[in-house]
Order: sequence, then structure tokens, then C-alpha cells
Amino acid sequence: MSKPDEWVTVAVLGRARGIRGELTAFALSKPERYDSLREVFLFPEGSRHEVESAWFHDNRLILKFRGVDTMSDAERLTGCEVRVPLSERVHPEPGEYFESDLIGCEVVEREGGASLGRVTAFQDAGCSGVLEVEGRLLIPFVRAICVAIEPEARRIVVDLPAGLKELNQK
Repeated sequence: MSKPDEWVTVAVLGRARGIRGELTAFALSKPERYDSLREVFLFPEGSRHEVESAWFHDNRLILKFRGVDTMSDAERLTGCEVRVPLSERVHPEPGEYFESDLIGCEVVEREGGASLGRVTAFQDAGCSGVLEVEGRLLIPFVRAICVAIEPEARRIVVDLPAGLKELNQK
């Protein structure tokens, strides 16, 4: 499993914490995700590591890997991405979507079914976010506009407010 699309990054390792081999990490998932984390792979090298413990301290994820027992051991891992196989990705709650599931979806207008292009990026814009379509159209990712979200069909149906397309023209 060496293709990037076969992995999910769940954290990025920060600096060593203390002298026992613990590391701070930037969490990329919900806190409860780390309760069941047992085996991970650290990239770029792809080495397998058993998670000895994972917890939060002052809202910062702390990870301890089996066999990483000193500050020097931990410092060598700083900056690594903590990944799990895609098959172990947690399932989102109903109405929630992974950014990776949205990118690549075709965006079509509800009225008439015209294709607006494919989602090329997702911009975090506070609580809702914004879909970037073909690098030329920005669509707020809200239910009032994105009326049917079908990642399994690689499709998002939108009901654009009047003037939104014109507003985005460059």
C-alpha cells in the first residue's frame, strides 16, 4: 500500500515532549478517533509503529509509540505524518463529509443539470467552507446551495443563488 490515496493522515508529529519518547501532534480528526488508534505508519518512510498511548493535554494530542523511549528517539520522528490505511478511516456522521470525498466530484446545477465542473479544492471558511470548482468558481458549502451531496456517485447538485456565477468571474 504505497499510493497516497490508500492512506489517511490522522496527525502530524510535532516536537518531543519530555524525556520518555512522547511527541506532541497536530490532530487532523475528532478527538475520539485517537482512542482506538493502535497501529500507524509514519511517512515519508512508511515505517510501522504501534501506538502505546494517545491522549490530549491542553488540547494538544500526545502520542507515545512502543520502542520510542527517549527524547532523542522522538526527535527523529518530528514532522512525520501519522497515517492509517484508508480502510481504517472513521465513518463520518450523517451530513458530514471528508474533504477528500468532495474533491473530484462533478458539480451540476439542479435546474437544467448543467455541469459547472469538478471540485478541485475545499477552502476552510469557518463553519461551512467553500468548494472551489475548476479553480474559477467558489460555492459556499451549505445545504441551502448544495442540495444533494453524493460522494459515492462523485456528484454534488447545487441550486445557485442569482448572481453567484457572475460574482466569481475573473
